[in-house]
Amino acid sequence: MANVIVVGAQWGDEGKAKITDLLSKSADYIVRYQGGSNAGHTVVVDGDTYKFHLIPSGILYPGKIAVVGPGTVVDPKVLLEEIEDLKRREIDPSGLKVSTQAHVTMPYHLAIDQAEDSGRGRKKIGTTGRGIGPTYADKSDRIGIRICDLIDPNELKEKLEWLVPRKNIMLERLYSLPPADPKKIFEEYKIFGEKLKPYVVDTSALIFNAIKNKKNILFEGAQGTLLDLDHGTYPYVTSSNPVAGGACVGGGIGPTSIDRIIGVSKAFTTRVGEGPFPTEVFGREADELRAKGTAWAEFGTTTGRPRRVGWLDAVLLRYAVRVNGIDCLAITKLDVLDNLDELNICVAYEDTTTGSKYYDLPLAAGIFKRVKPIFETLPGWKTSTNKCRTRDDLPEKAKNYLDRIQELLGVSIAIVSVGQKRHHTIVIEDPIHGPKRVLQQS
Repeated sequence: MANVIVVGAQWGDEGKAKITDLLSKSADYIVRYQGGSNAGHTVVVDGDTYKFHLIPSGILYPGKIAVVGPGTVVDPKVLLEEIEDLKRREIDPSGLKVSTQAHVTMPYHLAIDQAEDSGRGRKKIGTTGRGIGPTYADKSDRIGIRICDLIDPNELKEKLEWLVPRKNIMLERLYSLPPADPKKIFEEYKIFGEKLKPYVVDTSALIFNAIKNKKNILFEGAQGTLLDLDHGTYPYVTSSNPVAGGACVGGGIGPTSIDRIIGVSKAFTTRVGEGPFPTEVFGREADELRAKGTAWAEFGTTTGRPRRVGWLDAVLLRYAVRVNGIDCLAITKLDVLDNLDELNICVAYEDTTTGSKYYDLPLAAGIFKRVKPIFETLPGWKTSTNKCRTRDDLPEKAKNYLDRIQELLGVSIAIVSVGQKRHHTIVIEDPIHGPKRVLQQS
């Protein structure tokens, strides 16, 4: 294989878990490098559905090492629930390794997250309420509790005795919420630490030695490019760096170790939460894309909220190719488009105030929220792609749709997913050893 990053090229929920699962078969280590329990990855294997929030989906393959890296934030309650679920399904979780340096999501983080976002009113971001932002805020403020503290009762107790009274000032005075009890939190989280301790290691050293020993590493991002804290549609973003560069920081390795970057995009566009969405559709069109009542239905793995849906946005995807250095694409959910008469692809934006046209993503929030899409319309193929296993099996109009995406983005499509199951996959070119993308002048 190689050392490969799989990154979401849209607003998350692109179907990365299926692509990661597909590639994990050839990997020795699968590394989750950022985010927390706000991310939901769904994998279907032999008719069984697995939903992960923290554990890399590669854990489903025997003998693999699944790493939760230092760039993640860990809710120990959620992580332990996932471990127990694997055991109930007779899947060995012993390959799980959790970084000593990963920060811990505490009960007061959840309370503050939910109160803060609901208090924004019309300016709410639409967070999952899982405490991710406040956990990363404490990390940046250098007052966070890490996994190494969680497994050390003395350190945990000392930090909670200092930290919780300060959090209570916020909870009580700012949000009118009941105070947290440091003793109660300590007793509960001390037990969490004891249960997690067998899985805790210095994951940066673990990965470094694996690379030195020529092992194959797959880095798995959560969320997507347009939710990146620095490069996304701020402020409607997550609190970490899902972009490919985040894998180096969040995994604890140097950039020279990376061989390949694979971007994942749906054949259309979705997003969860608030914020501008230029290609969003409503009514009957939305119901068709949302695939209501099917296994592919567009509802969040973590929140259960219906996802907003829209046509494919090549402006966003060109941006994702650029900031990630994407070498090739995996397109998911092509089969959702099977019954549509026509398909739209956004090729540019028009500013509804000035009439200016944008072929690159406008980074100023004030401009982005007032643009409208300029569409190209292509004919639909009106036939099922679910049983297609090679590119030649696809209807001609489906091939034309994929070809146009490649032309607009300047990268090849290596994988196409036409269903939920592992075998519902078309591999067009080797996603790992294919040609490296050559930078083109725009």
